[in-house]
Amino acid sequence: MPDTSPILNLPYILPAQAQKHVTHNESIQMLDRLVQLTVISRGISTPPASPATGDCYVVGTGASGDWAAQDGAITVWQGAAWVFTPAKAGWRAYALDEAASITFDGTDWGNSVILQNVTGIGINTTSNSTNPLAVAGDATLLSHDGAGHQLKINKASVPDTASLLFQDNWSGRAEMGLAGNDAFSIKVSADGASFDTALSFDPATATTKAKCLTSGKIAIDTDTVGLIDTPSAGGFVLITVVHASYPQTSHSGIFCYDTGGSLACDSIYTGASFSNLGTAVLTGTTGTVNSSSLAVKAGQLQIENRYSNTWTYSYTFLGGL
Repeated sequence: MPDTSPILNLPYILPAQAQKHVTHNESIQMLDRLVQLTVISRGISTPPASPATGDCYVVGTGASGDWAAQDGAITVWQGAAWVFTPAKAGWRAYALDEAASITFDGTDWGNSVILQNVTGIGINTTSNSTNPLAVAGDATLLSHDGAGHQLKINKASVPDTASLLFQDNWSGRAEMGLAGNDAFSIKVSADGASFDTALSFDPATATTKAKCLTSGKIAIDTDTVGLIDTPSAGGFVLITVVHASYPQTSHSGIFCYDTGGSLACDSIYTGASFSNLGTAVLTGTTGTVNSSSLAVKAGQLQIENRYSNTWTYSYTFLGGL
């Protein structure tokens, strides 16, 4: 029979042993320092100058003095000397100076709670494979750590989804984000099954589209024609030059258009420097110098700029969607 226990190396009382109390007390002392293990610190490498009996530490790296060559061991001041116990993989302790549980992995002492690559976390509820992070509560707070704060929702590729879904009794009613493409959109639903896009933003042009409304802008060089796709074959369009130094009324127009089977462009209002050229094919020099011209073609509006510098035109379509 061995002289010590296989796990904690507690000394056994041997047959016919004299002074059995010595062996018994040694085992009690070991149990006293290892059971419900609490240490003052795990980062100190130099023994404290005036320890109290029972003070317990995990010896830090590069230990010196009475702790030399005892890195990672558990040590207790027994009143006259330090007693050391080598830690085994899986042993746990509570570090008072950190208010944290620590675990020995066979080499080092680390934090017991490691939230890396866990399969799920449930806060006041239970997580599952679909929702690996699940939170139940009145509110969720995400705050800055010294400056700003970003909430990042990433998707793998264009056809995938990165969005926020708002539900009513677990049935979707509104969704915003990148749903199936890279255009940010807001969608709504009355039944949680069929969603309709209420508002979207083109990522390339920043064009805004809403139900029966599409807005955007286009820059057109001098003596050049710009083309704008119409959201439908017919509707109304409001166009104006975006320039702080020119009166908006002189460089604006409101038109009723048809870019479908029967091309047409009717003026509701045109400023003094804006001409409606109907169904003409604009070339860049078709209209009057120092003015803008509008004409229609299949599926598109043509805007011609005859100013001496590049103009930016804003446009808003009404109806037709």
